[in-house]
Parts: sequence; structure tokens; C-alpha cells
Amino acid sequence: MMRLEVLNTVAVAISVAGSGVIMYGALLTLFRFIKTEIRFFHDAAAVMVRQERNRSRLSAYLLLGLDFMLAADIIHTIHDPSLNELYVLGLIVAIRSVISFFLMKEIKESVSIHAS
Repeated sequence: MMRLEVLNTVAVAISVAGSGVIMYGALLTLFRFIKTEIRFFHDAAAVMVRQERNRSRLSAYLLLGLDFMLAADIIHTIHDPSLNELYVLGLIVAIRSVISFFLMKEIKESVSIHAS
């Protein structure tokens, strides 16, 4: 019983870490956004390029945070392996996989634009 409580605590800590990664990325991106807008106020082309980079960075933070949260959900399911928990985990995995797919696609497109 004690081991299951430890698993639950670990899962919560991993989930909090994932939330922290997302919040950190969002705040950092907001700071960079404001900095870019102020620095390149009259150069629309420079603003667009830099904001696209900022967007790619935010996507990377979102992906990392979602990966942490998915790991936490898997540990929660190990903690309580009921059929209902498995359904919820399956739904979460499906939704996060779709989100991850599109975020990765956006990152790759952004990288290929900046490389050319």
C-alpha cells in the first residue's frame, strides 16, 4: 500500500513538473514576444521571422510539458488500473498524440523555413 502512495506522489510531482515546463515556456515566449515587438517595431519582416522562432520555441516547451504529463497519467493508471482509468488514459494519449503530431509538424516547418 505504501508503494502505491509513493507512485501517486511521484505522478503528481511529474505532472507539476510538466505544468512548470509549460508555464516557463509560455512566460519566456511572452517576454521574447514583447522584446521583439519593441526592438523591431518598424521592421515588420524581422518581427515576423523572430515571432515564428518564438512560436517554434513555445511549441517545443508545450511538447515537453505534455510528455511529462503523459508520463504522470501512465503512472496514475499503474496506481489505479481500473477499466475506467484505462479508458481515460487511452483518450488522453489519443488527444495528446494528435496535439504532439501537429506541434512537431509546425516545428519542422518552422525549422525548414529558417534553414532556407
